[in-house]
Amino acid sequence: MIGAGYVGLVSGACFAEFGVDVSVVDTDASKVEALRAGRIPIYEPGLDRLVAENAADGRLSFTTDLAEAVRGAEAVFLAVGTPTRRGDGHADLSYVFAAAEQVARAAAGPLVLVTKSTVPVGTGRQVKEIVRRVRPELAIEVASNPEFLREGNAIGDFMRPDRVVVGVDSERALAVLKRLYRPLYLIETPVVATSIETAELIKYAANAFLAVKITFINQMADLCEKAGANVHDVARGMGLDGRIGRKFLHAGPGYGGSCFPKDTLALARTAQELGAPATLVEQTIAANEARKAQMAERVVAACGGSVAGKTIAVLGLTFKPETDDMRDAPSLVIIPNLVAAGARIRAYDPQPGHARQLLPAAVHHADSALDAATGADALVLVTEWNEFRAIAPEKLRAAMAGRVVCDLRNVWDPAAMRECGFNYTSIGR
Repeated sequence: MIGAGYVGLVSGACFAEFGVDVSVVDTDASKVEALRAGRIPIYEPGLDRLVAENAADGRLSFTTDLAEAVRGAEAVFLAVGTPTRRGDGHADLSYVFAAAEQVARAAAGPLVLVTKSTVPVGTGRQVKEIVRRVRPELAIEVASNPEFLREGNAIGDFMRPDRVVVGVDSERALAVLKRLYRPLYLIETPVVATSIETAELIKYAANAFLAVKITFINQMADLCEKAGANVHDVARGMGLDGRIGRKFLHAGPGYGGSCFPKDTLALARTAQELGAPATLVEQTIAANEARKAQMAERVVAACGGSVAGKTIAVLGLTFKPETDDMRDAPSLVIIPNLVAAGARIRAYDPQPGHARQLLPAAVHHADSALDAATGADALVLVTEWNEFRAIAPEKLRAAMAGRVVCDLRNVWDPAAMRECGFNYTSIGR
């Protein structure tokens, strides 16, 4: 497994749990040493136990020596980063191509080189050209095996997936991947075997569709507020339709994370270049970016039109609960906009990750939710961690100086909050 980031580490540990001997390679020596010592660089529930048990059993190891790890391997997965490229929005594939060349040079015999990273359609063919150029005499098969891991539930998603997608153009590559995923056959997991290009596009299409679904319900929430309707009931009424489904119909401050923002942008750029513009995806990107800024404006309006000199408590910084991932989190737009408007921010998140480095230096990072709320003129809930749901309104009222509460995730009961004397606003209800 080339890359000890989120996808590589989770996938490597889960394959090891399947009984496969896995070597995870990373160029960051400090990360490798930390993993060998049992220190996990990311927060993902259950991952520390999975890594520790499989490392102790000898099925999972970590190294910086790519050549040693590749030697004798039957399959090599590329799980390196594909960040958005500066300037044009395309996925930066330089890490993928460099890793593919290194693997080809290090290979001692035939193997299957599998792209696990999220890559634009056509990348697999480019990888194939690289390995043929570097080692024309060696039978290196290329395949695509996109991941569909949700942060906070990644181990469950790997062990009990909705489906496994494999893009191949040879029977040998398909046979190797089917053997690796054999434990999933016992629970009758569908294995979707396609061409490499199709597999690459499935990943982008799935993420883009979910991003569109999130943005749609957010816009319906705005309409609900104007019309006097309740977005919770609208979402439930829609979601019970089997053609639509209930998931991803939760109004909020906009999507973020490691996948949706960069994948929608990469898909839109690819579609433009191929002459088949995905205008719905383009509009989704624009609407989502605008929504994050609108959330800060909503807070200012709830505070009477100005937050200058006011203390605002912010609960939740990560882009979603059960992760420490701050990438494209709504808080990274909302909080700086409030600071620019003159607010003093007291923030708390159970897993803040790199929040201190990413947010303005003036932000005070509290030790708990009630600590953040102490003395605050207003409170804003940005990320719906479960511990916030359990906070009694009376405790918030006792801690806060003011009575303004902006619930951007519809976590609390409006009636209970208002009975407690709060000027409570939520999303679409």
